[in-house]
Amino acid sequence: MSYNKEMGKLRKRLQNKVLVMGIGNRLRGDDGVGPEIVSRLKNRVHNLLLFDVGEVPENYLEKIASEKSNTIVLIDAVELGASPGKIKIVESEDIKDESLSTHKVSLKLVATYLRKRTSADVFLLGIQPQNTKFGGEISDSVREALEKVVRALEIS
Repeated sequence: MSYNKEMGKLRKRLQNKVLVMGIGNRLRGDDGVGPEIVSRLKNRVHNLLLFDVGEVPENYLEKIASEKSNTIVLIDAVELGASPGKIKIVESEDIKDESLSTHKVSLKLVATYLRKRTSADVFLLGIQPQNTKFGGEISDSVREALEKVVRALEIS
């Protein structure tokens, strides 16, 4: 699926009060894509609630639930079995229990908990990483994908 089609699907899902969670470790190359997207959006959008939860999304669950958002987007580098930089919307019930990222609690558990606590539309925006080595930079293919996500969220 093309970036434009996936970004169009993303924009259609963003309803009313939207919260974006950037998940991952900035010190591990492409694993830092979620926090990097949140960082780039910080001073550019005012219609989204932005949370850089790093490797510990579980530490933010109550704060996020208390925001009473209609849509919660988890953004993380995940193994999609695709080429680096591929972006895919993954429904909360389809998130696999195993995770590529360095966080301890599974994304499935995080998404399920938030959906039950908030009744929000909760989903994962997964980006296929290329490099998650410690000390690595975000790869060109993932950087291109993150720019597309930032643009899509800016105009939502």
